[in-house]
Amino acid sequence: MSEASPAGLTAPTQLEDVKGWFWAVDQLLFDWFLKRQNEDPGQGGNLLEMGAYMGKSAIFLGSYLQEGEEFTVCDLFDSPAPDESNVEEMQKSYSTLTRRAFEANYLAFHDELPTVIMAPTSVVPEKVREASCRFIHIDASHLYEHVHGDIAASKVVGAPGAVVVFDDYRSEHCPGVAAAVWGAVAADDLQAICVTGTKLYATWGDAEPFRKELLAWLETRKDLWHGVEEVAGAPLIRIGGQQAIAPALPQSRYQAPEPAPAPAPAPAPKAAKPAPAPVRRPQSKVRKLAKDLLPPIVTRAIVAQRRR
Repeated sequence: MSEASPAGLTAPTQLEDVKGWFWAVDQLLFDWFLKRQNEDPGQGGNLLEMGAYMGKSAIFLGSYLQEGEEFTVCDLFDSPAPDESNVEEMQKSYSTLTRRAFEANYLAFHDELPTVIMAPTSVVPEKVREASCRFIHIDASHLYEHVHGDIAASKVVGAPGAVVVFDDYRSEHCPGVAAAVWGAVAADDLQAICVTGTKLYATWGDAEPFRKELLAWLETRKDLWHGVEEVAGAPLIRIGGQQAIAPALPQSRYQAPEPAPAPAPAPAPKAAKPAPAPVRRPQSKVRKLAKDLLPPIVTRAIVAQRRR
């Protein structure tokens, strides 16, 4: 049974209760890239998500935040785009149903909210410190001009070797994303590492170390298909995840407790042993012959005499 979160909204009991599109194959890749960074002492930095919706991928990202790092989420939520001069006022004075739902969902899994910028993603270079982010997830506007600006922003705020992930890079309903992303791969310094059915993973640094380690890891995964082909003069790893087994997911504080194990059934009572049948002594041949030949009255007299 769902509980009410502090915001008065229905609290998610598991990550799958949060609305959004974040498939198991991409959960596995987020986990792989972020763990790789967390295990590398030279790859510190903050996390950034541009476009959050209800917080499904943000909740997942927040699980990899390390001490001293900052997680920033930038989204309009369901508010109209303001003039840039109104950004500060909008953040402080206005709340929306989508933002409250995002915050309630996030707090169901984490103790503190990320830094939330309720504004167009065009303000990110002004609000996020330059070269500070090690992992950037972009899933905001689908318009070419906006995505082009998000790509440029990721280059400004991305730390050396940062991973940049683009959602909807090939969907038919948002060709502007595909045009902007592949344009940056073909004509800019963006280096594609791999693609899944919904996301493209890239870096502004050298992609080859990522590809080499990723291919070695993929060889160990029986639930993922992969192949490599040449795109824009560089290898690109294609990953299929229809059978992907998700990694360990963040746990909700409202998660239903595990049911107590059922008590073992009591042993059945042992059936009582049946009483032994009376033993009948066999009749002697003489007695049997007398019984067969003598008249009943004589036989009864003999039996009575024997009893006396």
